[in-house]
Amino acid sequence: MTTPERDPGLQPERTRLAWRRTTLSATVATVLAARAALHEGTTVLGAVASGLCVLVWLGILAVAHRRIVALAGAPARPPRLNPRYAATAAVCTVALAVCAAAVVF
Repeated sequence: MTTPERDPGLQPERTRLAWRRTTLSATVATVLAARAALHEGTTVLGAVASGLCVLVWLGILAVAHRRIVALAGAPARPPRLNPRYAATAAVCTVALAVCAAAVVF
């Protein structure tokens, strides 16, 4: 018995678009955090939080880029997301929210 060729449909494309939306929202949050830190006068806390936002943003970009490349190169079935990358993305998202909140308050 042969297994029929899997038709992934649009699922890999939707996943790539979701990662792009994630990086776009992280970029907006980082830019707004930096703007808020610079607009209200530079404080040590604001500068540190802005710097952390940029580092976390770079982490999100790295994970998203790896996933988008993996999805683009998949022949029939996209590979599963490595749990380490998933955990990194989750931690970076929470850290970005905390850093942005620290800049605002």
